Amino acid sequence: MNGVLLAIIGMVVFALGYKFYAKFIAEKIFRLDRNFVTPSHQFEDGVDFVPTNKHVLWGHHFTSVAGAAPIVGPAIAVYWGWLPAFLWVVLGTVFAAGVHDFGTLVLSVRHKGQSVGTLANKLIGQNAKLLFLFIILILVLMVNAVFAWVISNLFIKFPASVIPVFIEIPLAIWIGIAVYKKKGSMLVPSIIALAIMYGSAILTSKIPALQIDLVKYFGGAENTVAFGLNGVAMAFFVWIIILMVYCYFASTLPVWKLLQPRDYINSHQLVIGLVIMYGGLFLLQPVVTAPATNTAASDVSWLPLLFITIACGAISGFHGLVSSGTSSKQLDKETDAKFVGYLGAVGEGILALISIIAVVTFFATPGEFKEAYSSFAAANGGGLGNFINGGANLATGLGIPADIAATIIAIIVVSFAATTLDTSVRLMRYIISEISNEYKINFLTKTHPATTLAVVATAALVLLPKGPNGFGSGGYTLWPLFGTSNQLLAAISLLLISIWLKRQGRNYMPTFVPMVFVLVMTIWAMTQQVVLDWSGLGATDGNMLLFILGSIILVFTIWILIVASSSLWGNNNKINTRN
Repeated sequence: MNGVLLAIIGMVVFALGYKFYAKFIAEKIFRLDRNFVTPSHQFEDGVDFVPTNKHVLWGHHFTSVAGAAPIVGPAIAVYWGWLPAFLWVVLGTVFAAGVHDFGTLVLSVRHKGQSVGTLANKLIGQNAKLLFLFIILILVLMVNAVFAWVISNLFIKFPASVIPVFIEIPLAIWIGIAVYKKKGSMLVPSIIALAIMYGSAILTSKIPALQIDLVKYFGGAENTVAFGLNGVAMAFFVWIIILMVYCYFASTLPVWKLLQPRDYINSHQLVIGLVIMYGGLFLLQPVVTAPATNTAASDVSWLPLLFITIACGAISGFHGLVSSGTSSKQLDKETDAKFVGYLGAVGEGILALISIIAVVTFFATPGEFKEAYSSFAAANGGGLGNFINGGANLATGLGIPADIAATIIAIIVVSFAATTLDTSVRLMRYIISEISNEYKINFLTKTHPATTLAVVATAALVLLPKGPNGFGSGGYTLWPLFGTSNQLLAAISLLLISIWLKRQGRNYMPTFVPMVFVLVMTIWAMTQQVVLDWSGLGATDGNMLLFILGSIILVFTIWILIVASSSLWGNNNKINTRN
């Protein structure tokens, strides 16, 4: 099969979903009101509540939710063959992710920009709210650890990407100040910033002296630097510290000063990256060498693990945190929610689709694919690298040298991951403040103490756990729990939206049906992992960190579901439709 055919089928389904299904949801289910006063106007403060053009907000929203997950998950999931991954990405985006992201945005906008965690109190009670907030806190902590781990490893593996990535920070601040102080357009400055970034990428790819190779600076991988750490481990440690310092400032600055302009730049990076890879795909027309279903994948079953391996790119609970945590506070008009929320999910689906195609067309023969994906562990370890190499291979169809293409794609991945990372730290600060307010821990309700706790906890979770990848295995170790926790959060968020819709007297099936599917698949998968894999009772040695965190999340989730189910079926009272 030609890889172009997969792209065409996927794009057609995405387009039909946005044109017809999203319109149905907007008009018949959520009943968007152009005249509704959104929280960005009602509580405008110039820091978090900022009315924002829908195209700029789409860029911020999409790049905040994208990260590396819609790339990594599909690149791993093709282990079971391209067909299951393809179907889950395409159908999951249209019928689950789009509704979830769109719905959490509308729900928050209708409730003063409150997060889904806070709204749990209003919809299903105080105890459920606190349980939900603790689940969210654990999830965003894992998101921080996973993405900090990904970025640090990409900086080590692709040192030519470092300078272009860091150049973006002052460029974004310049754009933010220029645009929001002078009320100008962000488009031209963003294109200039991209030109500077990619110009520097070409230079760093060709000039070794411009590559920030910390491993080389520390004397190589085998050299012991300090505290028993070799060159790679010390480089990883340094990058984690630098990232945490960056996240501290990025998550406390006003959104217009860094997050929005940088995310707007990154949204154009997405366009360029997708044009490069899809353009190369249509010109090269590579053959899919991976099997539609991999009969050799016998160590781990695709059912139910496929549906947690691909979270972002099909449906992801973290998206609901961004929709209700930051995007709802910046939505200018309620009718913009379809464009920002549903189309943001479609954008991620498009990214996940090209991740699948890049990997399954990269290998010269089916034998090479099966060798690279000889086990689920091999798929986990090599998925991201396979995407970068596969994407670079597609880019050669446009005449871009493979080394430059690999650097540009690494820049895109790092930029998305960094966007998710500092947005997640900001969300973690909100949640720490909210929980602290409930328990009267006053000093942690303030911005800087809460942010300090967030970055210190993230660094500790990345650096301290021991794992198969040596020092700094935390992010790698947590990846399996990230997928299950993410999907449980998505299911709970869909349940909250369903409760709200039912109380409004509206059709709640478009949110209830995907909620049931995601919930069944995820609890099935998580129960297997907690009881058999992580406890040590099964064939594996177990992992106490994953077992403890997974058990807490699973128990909290079941507790919330019991309370929420009672609320869904037992309370038919309508509430004000303006809420």
